[in-house]
Amino acid sequence: MASSSTRKKHPAARGTVGLDIDSAFLAAVQAHGGVITRAVSTELAPGIVHEGEVIDAAALSEALKRFFKDNALPRRVRLGVSNQQIVVRHLEVPKLDDEKALTAAVRFQAAEAIAMPLDEALLDYQVVGEVMSPEGRPVLRAVVVAARASMIDRFVEATRGAGLRPEGVDLSAFALVRALTTRSAPEEGAQVLCHLGGTTNLAIALARSCLFTRPLSTHAEEEGEHVSAALAEEIRLSIDFYATQPDAPLVEGVRLSGPGAVRDGLIDELSAFVGLPVSLSEPLGGLDGTAVAMDEDPYRHTVAAGLALGAAA
Repeated sequence: MASSSTRKKHPAARGTVGLDIDSAFLAAVQAHGGVITRAVSTELAPGIVHEGEVIDAAALSEALKRFFKDNALPRRVRLGVSNQQIVVRHLEVPKLDDEKALTAAVRFQAAEAIAMPLDEALLDYQVVGEVMSPEGRPVLRAVVVAARASMIDRFVEATRGAGLRPEGVDLSAFALVRALTTRSAPEEGAQVLCHLGGTTNLAIALARSCLFTRPLSTHAEEEGEHVSAALAEEIRLSIDFYATQPDAPLVEGVRLSGPGAVRDGLIDELSAFVGLPVSLSEPLGGLDGTAVAMDEDPYRHTVAAGLALGAAA
């Protein structure tokens, strides 16, 4: 454990941390200019977070307090969330230059498309493209995310209880795409990004745009080939549902990330079941990770790195 004098002098003790609260571990990353300056993690006791939801906010606060103190981390954090209390929909809205007007248009459309009272939800969106309507008017295609406010409140309550200052909450899938893709990526085909941590998270992305996302119920830490078959089935069903969207780019491959992605034989088994090329992503994408300590598992830090990039944007 670092002494108090060491903590005061640590060059990374300022700024904002990308904080991934996984069901199995805590991971924190700071990044600047495409370079990771800090990346630390610790185990999280079972039962505190389950399936991406906070079960014991007090215990999570204590775990976060110890983690941040032991590693002399700054108190400002950007959180990621992924669980069944999040609804993702694709909408088409009028092309509007005024951001407030565009947000109002998204909320109006979302009120009909999302089976959740918007006064009980937090809403966010990403514009992923522009097309012409049948009437010849430009419209924007947006991925809209609605998260139940009470679920988000539990994350915020736990982080504030640890003395931290949450500065933003992001969808973990958006952070995953941010970490593993580049703006210069080819536009021809989409990729499935499947992150295997304590929670399994799937995103379908084209370059830096997240076109589809959902949490999966299969956990990579389970034993046996049936895990590969179950995971492959969820991936196939996700691709099939995604493909029903208008003009959905063809999925060309699957890229794995997260601690569970390095399991022996998983890539070959999934490739056989899914019928698409499956590969292992670089855990930190294109980020320079030379500052990551040798005793750290870099595959724990993918989502946290994407959150850190969002904080720096």
